[in-house]
Amino acid sequence: MKETKTIMGVTTVVVWDRVWLNDKLKEDTRDWYAQDKDGNVWYFGEAVGNYKDGKLDNYAGSWVAGVDGAKPGIIMPANPRIGLTYRQEYAKGKAEDMGTIIAVGKRIKVPLGQFEDCVQIRDWSRIEKTANEYKYYCPQVGFAVLEESAWLGASLLGNGKTELVSVTTE
Repeated sequence: MKETKTIMGVTTVVVWDRVWLNDKLKEDTRDWYAQDKDGNVWYFGEAVGNYKDGKLDNYAGSWVAGVDGAKPGIIMPANPRIGLTYRQEYAKGKAEDMGTIIAVGKRIKVPLGQFEDCVQIRDWSRIEKTANEYKYYCPQVGFAVLEESAWLGASLLGNGKTELVSVTTE
């Protein structure tokens, strides 16, 4: 059974996301999403556990829509078109990520397999000036199958690339 959470009166689906680096947990996150009748996928926040050397270090980046003025954003527009820029999340001074559609119809290959008709988005932040990466969302799994640093030589997670290796649904 899928885990849900009600936020601002909306039933959201909980997506658990973990990032590993050199066999050590780097980030353990619960994201909250809901799709509207037009097909837009809304992002209602995240509970983030950041790890250092495999141990919980902090919860920086956590936010919930409706708390302290935070507002939901769109993580995936129903009709993505190249050049479209939109707000993905908004918690003033904490989470102010934006997205710009870079390409549609992309083919992506990651350890989990090959995906067709993916949308490439440049994620950037109004408050974290170094946050600039490409994410690829694919219809077969719905969320990012690949994240790449958009800065030449940048190294967010060691090699600047995060690939989807498994998906578990209940």
